[in-house]
Amino acid sequence: MIFSRLFSGGLDRRVLLLLILLVAAAIAVPVLNLAVPPSSSFHMPPHAVALLGKYLCYAMLALSLDLVWGYCGILSLGHGAFFAIGGYAMGMYLMRQIGSRGVYGHPVLPDFMVFLNWKELPWYWYGFDQFWFVALMVMLAPGLLAFAFGWLAFRSRVTGVYLSIITQAMTYALLLAFFRNDMGFGGNNGLTDFKDILGFSLQAPATRAALFSTSALMLALAVVATARLVSSKYGKLMVAVRDAESRTRFLGWRPENIKLLAFTISAVMAGIAGALYVPQVGIINPSEFAPANSIEVVIWTAVGGRGTIVGPVIGAIAVNWGKSWFTAALPEVWLFALGGLFIAVTLLMPKGIVGVWEQWRSSLKARRRVAPVPPAEPPAVSPSGPAAAPVTGPALAARPQPAE
Repeated sequence: MIFSRLFSGGLDRRVLLLLILLVAAAIAVPVLNLAVPPSSSFHMPPHAVALLGKYLCYAMLALSLDLVWGYCGILSLGHGAFFAIGGYAMGMYLMRQIGSRGVYGHPVLPDFMVFLNWKELPWYWYGFDQFWFVALMVMLAPGLLAFAFGWLAFRSRVTGVYLSIITQAMTYALLLAFFRNDMGFGGNNGLTDFKDILGFSLQAPATRAALFSTSALMLALAVVATARLVSSKYGKLMVAVRDAESRTRFLGWRPENIKLLAFTISAVMAGIAGALYVPQVGIINPSEFAPANSIEVVIWTAVGGRGTIVGPVIGAIAVNWGKSWFTAALPEVWLFALGGLFIAVTLLMPKGIVGVWEQWRSSLKARRRVAPVPPAEPPAVSPSGPAAAPVTGPALAARPQPAE
């Protein structure tokens, strides 16, 4: 009864199973890394913990794209921009935490600013030495960018492939801007050489395990929030805009407002994913704005199954695991494998892994319902006809005898 009330409202069995797995991973992975000795076959090395944490951040990014693409029909090819902006906000905080421990020993300016002869800290770096301010900016910066972009695009009724193109143009423009040294974000090298977070060393195994658990729990929270959002009245309006935007407008709704809110929420989610990503990989640079990265996010979502909650998470983890294996074993083959995967999914699995699974289950249930019932065996019949029961006793005496 308690669980039915707690998980009612959009949390079906698949989502509930995913939440259980995420919570279990948040507990099990740190235990296997910290409590199990390295000599044991069950020990999880620190690099594997960081790698899995990166996969979870990618899964949250794919989930944010699925919110606008799968449920609102907005194919964004620039979602990597919101991910990178959240990552840069966290990177600025981590750079401020270095202090005088940098190569040049300046107590305030990061090393790249000292190298470029900056005399004082830019005004937009103020406040990034406080974690509460960073936590606010991780959500506010990508959210404001998405709101401003969406306000202009959706009010102009830009849809379809044209919207996809301008989202790609947005992330490419940010890529070129962040490459400039005078922007104050490290130029081509970006932000790196981080030391600690909240006073804990980023190189300590306990800190890496805590970052993994935080990523798993934040992904679980994002899954719950997305599931409840799409199952609400607003979620039904999102689906209506996706399937019949003109009809939704004729019914009195404002599709541009519906899409704007979904786009902003999605950008905030992507920014949080980027902020969790940076301390686990140890670097953030302009390459995160590359349009190819945003296209990869589309592939993750399509492989898992857009328009589902579980699909993007499965697709992001599966594709990135394959990428890690391919780039280690056959690095020159990875891009061909990625392109072939996208073509195969488009032609053979348009609904992704989750869609294929649901289709197989439905067909299996249908076959079970219409399975023919074997007919009952007829009673045994002798060659001369049915065997008659012998008549004895009073019945034999009462039978009339034939006349002689």
